[in-house]
Amino acid sequence: MRRTHYRALVQSIRDKIAGIVVLLAGILLAASLCFGGPANPSPPNMFRPASTPADAILHISIFVLIISFVIFAVVFGLLVYALAKFRRRAGDDGREPPQVYGSNQVELAWTVLPILIVLVLFLATARVIHSVEDARKPPDAVEVIAIGHQFWWEFRYPSLGVVTANELHVPVSDPAHPTPTFIRLLSADTDHSFWVPRLAGKTDLIPNRTNSTWIDPHEAGVYVGQCAQYCGTQHAKMLLRVYVEPQDQFNRWVQEEAKPAQMSDAVSEGRGIFETTACINCHAILGTVANGRFGPDLTHLMSRETIASGAASNTPENLRLWIHDPEAIKPGSLMPAMNLTDQDLDALTAYLETLR
Repeated sequence: MRRTHYRALVQSIRDKIAGIVVLLAGILLAASLCFGGPANPSPPNMFRPASTPADAILHISIFVLIISFVIFAVVFGLLVYALAKFRRRAGDDGREPPQVYGSNQVELAWTVLPILIVLVLFLATARVIHSVEDARKPPDAVEVIAIGHQFWWEFRYPSLGVVTANELHVPVSDPAHPTPTFIRLLSADTDHSFWVPRLAGKTDLIPNRTNSTWIDPHEAGVYVGQCAQYCGTQHAKMLLRVYVEPQDQFNRWVQEEAKPAQMSDAVSEGRGIFETTACINCHAILGTVANGRFGPDLTHLMSRETIASGAASNTPENLRLWIHDPEAIKPGSLMPAMNLTDQDLDALTAYLETLR
């Protein structure tokens, strides 16, 4: 009976070791793909930081992984040693080996070593948190207010007079002359979380509370992020894009965004439909009577590459479908279907296409 129990115990240990080996192989494969993948700026990848906060998070993550791997290697080695040395041999009478009790050295080792490991990890993590959370804001830093809505992002630049949605534009931060972007995080309804893996860690947006984060991207490009806190039906499609541009290009974008909407007599019918329907209750267009705050600002709608918070490309076909039936693109969206006739829908779509 004892021998059967011993065999079952050994088999259980072998199964656990096999599972750990498979898990470790998967982790190493994932890490190799992250480090060795193509230089594509779009996929969210914390192993390719492009900003100081993300770089600090990567370094502390690698440090923790190294310590964890050393612990794993030691424990795994001891298990292999025990299985090899105390395996069942021919002529084994099945008696238990001599038991060791009350070893001060062993008890001291497994008490002191874990305390030291936890202390080192705590101090290293606290240092990184302090460096990120208490970073000094230079006078020429760009200030942005990010407001999380179900299920889209609102971005306001108070000192620049710009309001946009879902696509955050910031300048490249030259290490010689840093131009970081400090982001104040607010929520209009429920909990959200701002996360762009290549630029910074996750920071929650909590109703009736102000949080903040900052980024200083060193490379121009488009960085993808999303809400990392479950906030409702379309949480997974509450996407965002950060456009990092050279300073002169960013300045041109600001100048264009600060202008009122373009007016054209050719689309006056569509504008009239927009201003006489429920659209103006939710959306704002600079230079018109529309001043809603529940939905994205549409002043320069067609300058954005996506609609529905990144759920679809910003094309005339998708825009028309979005107005006609939002559920077809984003089920659970809080935007209602406008139930317009085909003629009115075409006119309204044509008007919105002029908002650049």
